[in-house]
Amino acid sequence: MFPKLSIVVASVLITLAAAIPNSPPPPVTTPSSPQCCDSVVPSTSAAASAVAALVGLDLTGLNVPVGLSCSPITVVGNNCGSTTVTCDAPDKEWGGLIAINCIPITA
Repeated sequence: MFPKLSIVVASVLITLAAAIPNSPPPPVTTPSSPQCCDSVVPSTSAAASAVAALVGLDLTGLNVPVGLSCSPITVVGNNCGSTTVTCDAPDKEWGGLIAINCIPITA
């Protein structure tokens, strides 16, 4: 059952990636947006490329850490059970799926 599910998911992702036009790579600026991300990976990784393709983002030429499945950290409190980072402010159209140039926050 799981092999069939992974084939279906991969097919959907490929179809979505082909249907969404790629935009040029975003400019890399000084990180200023505190984020809670499920993971942080290199922009050259397969995971970053797959998520970027879903939102129509071209990461070609970028070599920065990328946060995946991110949400903003509010002033009210940091309930981040994952990776706390400061990133370039993610674009709203990326839907929290990806954030660029993520640097770990150390206390």
